[in-house]
Amino acid sequence: QAQWAESGGGLVQAGGSLRLSCTASGSIVSDNAIAWYRQLPGKEREFIVRIAHDGSALVADSVRRRFTGSRDNAKKVVFLQMSVLKPEDTAVYSCNVPQSTHWLRPLYSWGQGTRVTVSS
Repeated sequence: QAQWAESGGGLVQAGGSLRLSCTASGSIVSDNAIAWYRQLPGKEREFIVRIAHDGSALVADSVRRRFTGSRDNAKKVVFLQMSVLKPEDTAVYSCNVPQSTHWLRPLYSWGQGTRVTVSS
């Protein structure tokens, strides 16, 4: 099983930016495409962005103009850059390896995630 470590969350005002980081045990991050997900209060977890091994990112339509993903394979870390944050972005953000045939489904169990709170 993977041990995930998401960081970088916190309290930010609407319109602000945050960069989240994701690492994992072993070579999971460097060996796989990694996706970011978020769980809004009272809602199901949703897909945000998938970052392929070459760094190319596929971003969900709902956040495409504001969020992007990147990675540093040498440092085994994946990033989620969020800008123009809105109160409705308040959520717990998590990373995982997306299943190859269904990106909405993770391959491993979840870590604790990092909480982002956007104040109006």
